Amino acid sequence: MFLTLLLSGLLTFVELNCENLFDYHHDEGKDDTEYLPEATRHWTKQRYWRKVNHIAQELLSCSEDGIPDLIALCEVENDSTLNDLTKRSLLRNAGYEYLMTNSPDLRGIDVALLYSPFTFAPIRSYSIRVTPVERMRPTRDILYACGQTVSGDTLHVFVVHFPSRFGGEKYSRPFRQAAADRLCQSIDSIQAVTSEPKILIAGDFNDGDESLVIKQIEQHDILNLTKEASAPKGVHGTYRYKGQWESIDHILGSPSISNKVGAAFIHAPEFLLEEEKRYGGYRPRRTYNGPRYQPGYSDHLPLVVRFRW
Repeated sequence: MFLTLLLSGLLTFVELNCENLFDYHHDEGKDDTEYLPEATRHWTKQRYWRKVNHIAQELLSCSEDGIPDLIALCEVENDSTLNDLTKRSLLRNAGYEYLMTNSPDLRGIDVALLYSPFTFAPIRSYSIRVTPVERMRPTRDILYACGQTVSGDTLHVFVVHFPSRFGGEKYSRPFRQAAADRLCQSIDSIQAVTSEPKILIAGDFNDGDESLVIKQIEQHDILNLTKEASAPKGVHGTYRYKGQWESIDHILGSPSISNKVGAAFIHAPEFLLEEEKRYGGYRPRRTYNGPRYQPGYSDHLPLVVRFRW
């Protein structure tokens, strides 16, 4: 597969919010009790493993030729879940390795980067802490990874999961701006020492294309690579709320990598969708509909960008 990718010059990058990929054990000091077997969600071993394999199936379906090279994941709980996903699920033969954060998020959720060692060789990686501003709860760290692609290029990757809009968009906006400020500091640091760096930023920003937060990041010589991404069946976003599609997941990049984009789209095959009877149309086939369990995948759809090196 390495030779095929090397000759074709393709690199597939995927972003997905997994919708609470928790294991069924309690992490000391974390508010994860709703995802335990005896809790109201009845998060059992059987449900957990169904979820892990569903996420694996979803990721594998994102690439028609081989497997995705890099996968940015949001809402993953800990090292155990990532080990299960990469080594014990339907992904076990793909050979993925992973990098992840260990954030102060109160619920214990983190971000991670899965990578194929055949096409991406990490040079260094670390977590970037976001200092809370007034009234802001501790949030997810930003994951930074620098590595070499098969073409010999150095690629800088950031995986983010910005604070939610809980309390309202206006109330919570300063929290996402604080996360964006920290991200932009790191972008500026790379640009200060590297001419035309290849930078990718992916994750759940909890803000749309035209939001002040996304525009704030774009002012640092960053482009939104998935702004025009869509899918069949009237899918116009990665997340649906009260019948309205929203694009709150994004893949952004520097100019030196934006000119390598061959395709950018929302991955929405039929098995990831369900009819929404109340509002009409379709929505992501999620794992929980409110408190009610259903054996779905995630409440977000994956974003896919295919690069030509």
